[in-house]
Amino acid sequence: MADPVAFHRTEILPQLDPPASEVGVIGWLRANLFSSWVNTLLTVLSFAAIFWLVAHIWPFFAHSVWNANSYAECRQIVAQTWGEGASGACLAVIRERFNQFMFGFYPADLYWRPILALVLMFVALAPILFASVPRSLLWFSVLFPGVAQWLLWGGSLFFAIAIYLGFVAAYVAWRVVSRVSPGLLAPLAGAVALLVWWFFIAGPLGGALGRALPFLTLTPVPSRLFGGFMLSITIGVTGIAFSLPLGVLLALGRRSDLFLVKTICVGFIEFIRGVPLIALLLVASFLLNIFMPPGTNFDIIMRVIIMVTLFAAAYIAEVIRGGLAALPRGQYEGADAMGLNYWQSMQLVILPQALKISIPGIVNTFIGLFKDTTLVAIIGLLDPVGLISSIRANAAWNGIVWELYGFVAVLFFVCCYGMSQYSQHLERRLRTDRR
Repeated sequence: MADPVAFHRTEILPQLDPPASEVGVIGWLRANLFSSWVNTLLTVLSFAAIFWLVAHIWPFFAHSVWNANSYAECRQIVAQTWGEGASGACLAVIRERFNQFMFGFYPADLYWRPILALVLMFVALAPILFASVPRSLLWFSVLFPGVAQWLLWGGSLFFAIAIYLGFVAAYVAWRVVSRVSPGLLAPLAGAVALLVWWFFIAGPLGGALGRALPFLTLTPVPSRLFGGFMLSITIGVTGIAFSLPLGVLLALGRRSDLFLVKTICVGFIEFIRGVPLIALLLVASFLLNIFMPPGTNFDIIMRVIIMVTLFAAAYIAEVIRGGLAALPRGQYEGADAMGLNYWQSMQLVILPQALKISIPGIVNTFIGLFKDTTLVAIIGLLDPVGLISSIRANAAWNGIVWELYGFVAVLFFVCCYGMSQYSQHLERRLRTDRR
């Protein structure tokens, strides 16, 4: 009888190296650029388009001029260096007007104040944006708006302290009324106490403390000297910081079962979303002072910040309302089954999930808000775009266009791209698609 034939191996074959065409640079090129004849054709056309653009744009930057006193001198230097008919970027205007682009007409000897405010802004944002930063810094995040206002506008620090004391007065009023009559009357009393304090007590109190203790007083800088990228950051960051909590409250109010609260929130959101931002800025510039108490001198930048904040809050409210509507009904029922009241369920169960879902829409609104700060040029504030018209009005730089708008575009791109990248980082960290 013949020996039986084995139809299976008794040992494992040694592992082979992957094909050279499937790994490394060649493998990446095959997988991403040349995986099929259609992708190969698109790759070739894309490289041809990129080469054509670079070939036409690169000489403009390669022939750039950094040292000149006028646009005509720039063109003369380019013609002498590269020949007649050559084109080159006149970046000398950026070099000469860089401080103006950054700080507007802010006094040069006080540049340290907005620079310090910018550094402290990143310190204040760190515990809010990154979980690895100690939570104890959140106290500084709360105090930073008052410190920034003091550094940028100057005056006495006690004005900012008096504003913060308004929240203490509101809390005391809320606690006192809540013991007597729980419900909506307590937060209403807190809001009334806050407004009364701000409009009638904060100003005189801050002035009296400033005169009594003048050592915390900086040289005042009027808002008409603000401008450039400092103005855009001031309006944009403040609008972003205050519009998010206001948008959350509006979204919750629109979904409320209380008829009056829901009606007010719906009316506010629909009105703001139906009016262009330019119209609101014009209202802030010309009409908002009419609604203030007689003799009130409401700063123009503060008026713009209020309108920008309200405008962004209406859009954020709709974004968050979409996140609330996207949650399954079982999440609400589960929170009720655990015995949580309305605010506990919103804080611990509903809002964390709704905000995670709404991250892309919220950041998109923030980016749009930051870019819309250029509209303040309509009411006479010289943001970076407004400064371009002022610079081009100078006879020395009349006719220059691409360099100025390109520089401003790069500044806004860096900030907006940074916000977009942080949004993606936050989505990856929270893994919104898996939780």
